[in-house]
Amino acid sequence: MAPRHTPTILQRRFGTELRRLREGAGMTAPEAAGLLGTDRTVISNVEAGRFGISEERLRRLASIYECGEPDLIDALAGLTGGRKTGWWEEYRGKIPPGFLDVSALERYAVRLRTVQTAHLPGLFHTEDHARAIFEMFVPPLPRLEVELRVAHRLARQSVITGDHPIPYTGVIHEAAIKMQLGGRSAARAQLMHLLDASERANVTIQVIPFAVGGFPLLGDSSVLYAEAPNHHLDTVQMDSPTGAVFIDSPTQLANFRTRLDLVEKVALTPIKSRDFIHSVVREL
Repeated sequence: MAPRHTPTILQRRFGTELRRLREGAGMTAPEAAGLLGTDRTVISNVEAGRFGISEERLRRLASIYECGEPDLIDALAGLTGGRKTGWWEEYRGKIPPGFLDVSALERYAVRLRTVQTAHLPGLFHTEDHARAIFEMFVPPLPRLEVELRVAHRLARQSVITGDHPIPYTGVIHEAAIKMQLGGRSAARAQLMHLLDASERANVTIQVIPFAVGGFPLLGDSSVLYAEAPNHHLDTVQMDSPTGAVFIDSPTQLANFRTRLDLVEKVALTPIKSRDFIHSVVREL
């Protein structure tokens, strides 16, 4: 089996959780490999996301590690079988892999929570808004890549609007609401699109006005918390100048959940948030 040169985020999460189960059992990689009847490098490569394993082997490892959480094993089984085929795979090699990892996280998640302080959530961008963002890059992106990124961003919205929409809660700072990307007309259309989305049964939009002052996560421009079918496989994604950053430490995940709870409490209610956005639209 040839190793994967660039494991996806879900492949890395699968491997990370298997490593935690092994370490929790107090077992070394060579010991686990011996009980599984394979070479130690197989265990190491699986834990690094470079190799995949069958569901049968996964369940054998779970038995070896004496994992008593069947829900976790079932969730891990959903990640076996190598690279999962998703609509985003058509963009592989054409746009940065971090974009595709975010798509995979969103598709695998059972609930999404975000906080945005500088930009509106990508899942609700209009075509003009998305294009205005990608046209701001320095140095400028080639026109083809701009269009590919825009198309990819619009396709991501299927997790919210598709046949099986997942629950979404997004907190947006007033600064992002009032940012007129693409001009006044495009900004107005974008906010109206956001208002329409906020009426969906699975979508909750909350606004943090300037009057609130400081709040947890204020210094982070974009935070995505993807809740997995099992909480052990939750993942946080944050933007950085060098690309997407993914966090899966149990301690850090618990910290993010606490901070998200606090942010949602200080934000306006969904009804007051819609009223707030309507007031901004009227000013445009």
